[in-house]
Amino acid sequence: MSLTRIDVGGERPYQVVVGGGAAAELPYLLGQDARTVVVIHPVNLGGIAGPVVRVLREAGYLVHAEQIPDGEAAKDIAVAAGLWSRMAAHHVSRGDAIVGLGGGAATDLAGFVAATWLRGIRLVLMPTTLLAVVDAAVGGKTAVNIAEGKNLVGAFYPPAGVLADLACLASLPRAEYVSGLAEVIKAGFIADPVILELIEADPERAGQPGGPHERELIERAVRVKAAVVTADLREAGPREMLNYGHTLGHAIERAEGFRIRHGAAVAIGMVYAAAVARRAGRLDEATGWRHRAILAAAGLPTGYPAGAWPELREAMAVDKKSRASRLRLVVLDGLARPGILDDPPEDLLEQAYAEVSEPEGTVPPGLRSEGACDRATREGGAVKGEWGGGRGPEASRKAP
Repeated sequence: MSLTRIDVGGERPYQVVVGGGAAAELPYLLGQDARTVVVIHPVNLGGIAGPVVRVLREAGYLVHAEQIPDGEAAKDIAVAAGLWSRMAAHHVSRGDAIVGLGGGAATDLAGFVAATWLRGIRLVLMPTTLLAVVDAAVGGKTAVNIAEGKNLVGAFYPPAGVLADLACLASLPRAEYVSGLAEVIKAGFIADPVILELIEADPERAGQPGGPHERELIERAVRVKAAVVTADLREAGPREMLNYGHTLGHAIERAEGFRIRHGAAVAIGMVYAAAVARRAGRLDEATGWRHRAILAAAGLPTGYPAGAWPELREAMAVDKKSRASRLRLVVLDGLARPGILDDPPEDLLEQAYAEVSEPEGTVPPGLRSEGACDRATREGGAVKGEWGGGRGPEASRKAP
């Protein structure tokens, strides 16, 4: 399989390398100046990290593998502090490097540690989930979570490169893969409608590793993010569009104790953002309902319990896009036309959430495809089993 190289510009340009065998470029990206390399990876990815460590040792590096917790539990300041102590024990110097291997949480944490250790050392990211390939590993955002909200403590720190070997995606559980598809769909709504057309043509296959359009979807989504980040690394303007669906999505993640999959929360957040934009007169009805249709067809949730609104609204107030206590939402003024809704009325926000919390996600007849929520409901289970949430979208609904 040939490699595709996608340039990310800005003050520290780098490439996202996509395709089979991308990992072979790791020694080149680390360079000759590094002596010690710390490979940070989730505890359950030892089988993937092992060969990486061997390749680096054969290339002459002194390599230390450091395990971290799975998922969002890794993005904790205590985990970062533990890694800082290990870096000190390994005598990691400014000329050395970190390799972050894993999903979005792992690459976020590895980037944060690289940005803060000795005020910044070389970083190469090797994403192993769809979410990390198309979103978390691209763009230079690094962060940890705190009790008050997600990604509130972090830094902008571009890597030396991103190596995305798509073979790593083949063994992903379906729910994990579909979670990443939410970010791909987001890229379609904010910038590249061809993404939506490809998924709508065969949503079942689009939600499976190795689907017929997998590589094209991934490369299109990466190009969307690369273009935005090149123009605005530090989220001073255009980059805010990448937060489409994330204001409510992050609030749901906080309400769930970060146990719900990120893509599931963002999917619900996009449905909500579309409802807000429709009610504000900024988005047409067809595009608004298209959100529900494509997300449900891909197997993503589109609703959340009605009683959760007060808690979610409180969490939204801490959103990093807020200015002087004014909520700012990324919305669409049309397909691929993102904008900002500044300080929306409270009744508008609540009415839009009422749509999201209605039974069946209020998808009109003829537009609903059975998704994860529906299967879990029909079979008498809660969505939390598939999406990892404690309460979970529609979790209180039981099968008739």
